[in-house]
Amino acid sequence: MNKKKVDVLLGLQWGDEGKGKIVDVLTPGYQMVARFQGGPNAGHTLEFEGQRYVLRSIPSGIFQGNKLNMIGNGVVLDPVLLREEAEQLAQSGHDIKKRLVISRKAHLILPTHRLLDAAQELSKGAAKIGTTGKGIGPCYTDKVARTGLRIGDIERDFETRYKAVRDRHVDLLQKMGADLSKLPEMEEAFYQAIEYLKGYQFVDSEILINEALEEGLNVLAEGAQGSLLDVDFGTYPFVTSSNTVSAGCCIGLGISPKAIGRVYGIFKAYCTRVGSGPFPTELQDEVGHLMADRGHEFGAVTGRPRRCGWIDLVALRYTIMLSGVTHLIMMKSDVLDTLPTIKACVAYRIGDKEYKNMPYSLEANIEPIYQELPGWQTPLDGCRSEQELPDAFRHYVAFLEAQLRVPISIISVGPDRSQTIMRKLNNEL
Repeated sequence: MNKKKVDVLLGLQWGDEGKGKIVDVLTPGYQMVARFQGGPNAGHTLEFEGQRYVLRSIPSGIFQGNKLNMIGNGVVLDPVLLREEAEQLAQSGHDIKKRLVISRKAHLILPTHRLLDAAQELSKGAAKIGTTGKGIGPCYTDKVARTGLRIGDIERDFETRYKAVRDRHVDLLQKMGADLSKLPEMEEAFYQAIEYLKGYQFVDSEILINEALEEGLNVLAEGAQGSLLDVDFGTYPFVTSSNTVSAGCCIGLGISPKAIGRVYGIFKAYCTRVGSGPFPTELQDEVGHLMADRGHEFGAVTGRPRRCGWIDLVALRYTIMLSGVTHLIMMKSDVLDTLPTIKACVAYRIGDKEYKNMPYSLEANIEPIYQELPGWQTPLDGCRSEQELPDAFRHYVAFLEAQLRVPISIISVGPDRSQTIMRKLNNEL
C-alpha cells in the first residue's frame, strides 16, 4: 500500500479567513483532522443547522461523525479553556472524549503565562503588539528556552514540575510589579482542569499520525491564525509565536516534508486584520465600515473589531509561494455584493520604487497600487453552483486566478455549510 500524504489547510492573510468552516466542509473526505500550531487565541467559527460554534483549540473536524481529531505537539494548550470549550460542546450534544486525542509533547499554558502576557504587553505602552492575552507568547518562550511543561508531564511528577516553573514566573512577575492577587483563583481552576484533561487519551502523536498514513488513512492538518502572522515570515514583530505556513505542519505534527500533499490556502475576497501592525490596503472610510458590517468582522475569541481593506495580491502571492499552495479557497465573496467597483492591490509603491514582491518591512510609507474591476451588485448568498454566479463575479475570480497562478477550487458565499460552491475539487475528494 502506498503511504498517504497529509493535506494542509491554512490561512493566507492575517487570520480570520474562515478556516473552521472549510475544515468542516472538507472533513467527510478525511479520517483524521489535526491541529499543528497555535493556541486558544485562534477562534474557528462554524455554522450549520441553525447553530453557531466557536472552536479555539479543538480541531474543526469534531462535528463530523467518528473522525479522529488530534491536537498536535506544535499546539500550546490551556487546560482551563479547553475544558470550557469541551463542556460547551457537550451541552449542545457533542461528546468529544472518544474523538479527541492530545499529543504528549504539546506544551501547557499556565496561569502565570497569562499574567506574564498581560504584564509584558502593558510594559510596551504605545508599541504594544496587540496580543490576545491568552499566554501564547510566554508559553512558546518557555518551550524554546527548554523550561516548559508538556501534556506528558501530567503522567509524571506534575506538581513538583509545575511549582518549579510557577515560582520562576512569580519571581519575574514581582520584579515587573504585576498584580498577583488573582493567581490563587486561577491556579485552582487550572488544577481542576488538569484533572479533567486526564479523561482524554494522551498519545505519541508523531507515531500515531505516521502509522495512520501507513495504513492509508486520509489526514487533514488544520492551521491556526494566518500566514502573515508567521513568526519568521509575517509582519514581524506584529506576529504570532509559531510558524503558520505549511512547513510548520512538519514540525507541529512530526511528519517529513515529503509527506505533505495538497495545500489548501484560504483567503477572503477582501482583507482583515485584528490588533496592531501594518496593513497597506486598510480602509477607514465608508467602504471599510461596510465590509466590517456585512462581514460581521469581530474576533471569534476576543470580540475585537477587525480592520478591513481591499484584497492584497502582493501579500497573497508571497504566502502562496511560502506554503506551496495547490488549491485556493475564497471566502466571504458575498460581503462585496453591493459595491459598484472592486479594487485589488497588485503592487506597492514606496518612495519612487514599485514592488511586486513583499518588501522586508511593511512599516514604511507604502502606497498600494490598485487595479479596479466592476462589481457584480447581485446577492451571491443564494447561489449554489458556479453557473448561478453573475458574470462580473466570474470575471473577478478569473482575474484573481491569473494574478495568483493557482486555481480557486472553492468559493464560499455565506457562513453555512450549504453556501459553498465546489469548482475544481469534485473529482478529487
